[in-house]
Amino acid sequence: MSLDPLAILTAFGLIFLAELPDKTMFASLAMGTRMRPLYVWFGTSTAFIVHVALAIGAGSLIGLLPDWTVKLVSALLFAFGAFMLLRGGGGDEEEATETRTVTGFWPVYSTAFMAVFISEWGDLTQITTANLAASNGTWSTAIGSAAALMSVSALALLAGRFIATRVPLKTVQRIGGLCMLGLAVWSVAEIFVG
Repeated sequence: MSLDPLAILTAFGLIFLAELPDKTMFASLAMGTRMRPLYVWFGTSTAFIVHVALAIGAGSLIGLLPDWTVKLVSALLFAFGAFMLLRGGGGDEEEATETRTVTGFWPVYSTAFMAVFISEWGDLTQITTANLAASNGTWSTAIGSAAALMSVSALALLAGRFIATRVPLKTVQRIGGLCMLGLAVWSVAEIFVG
């Protein structure tokens, strides 16, 4: 097993930018106001690791295809991700919060795990992780993606109110979308360049 630092940084950067304006950041923020933040983070992080493992498995299967097919699939998935981020909408509304306070490790952990586990199915970050795993090292992609997802959750729990009120999330979406568009163009160019 060899790790590629560039693949780790690429996965981290793309996933971090894509997840910042996502519903799970707001869910972490909301849960952190009603529950113990560290317990929430353990629950969200576990759910993210499960989703990364599933995405890596799917990406590994894609990686068995011929090289030009993988690059074409990668280009299409990156283009889809760019479209989703650049089209606007979403990302500005907060999830509704529950009115009751949940205490104790297992109830908080279970609530946070299930909230993220259910909401992340087919999410842009899961698709992007599978896409990156198909063309980059699976371990490198897994490490970068999991670190990014866990970092966004921690960031939401530590400084969520500041981010939600002061940093324009549309700007973050646009930066992530442009990065994915650039990767889509790069993937298509690699088909013809070799």
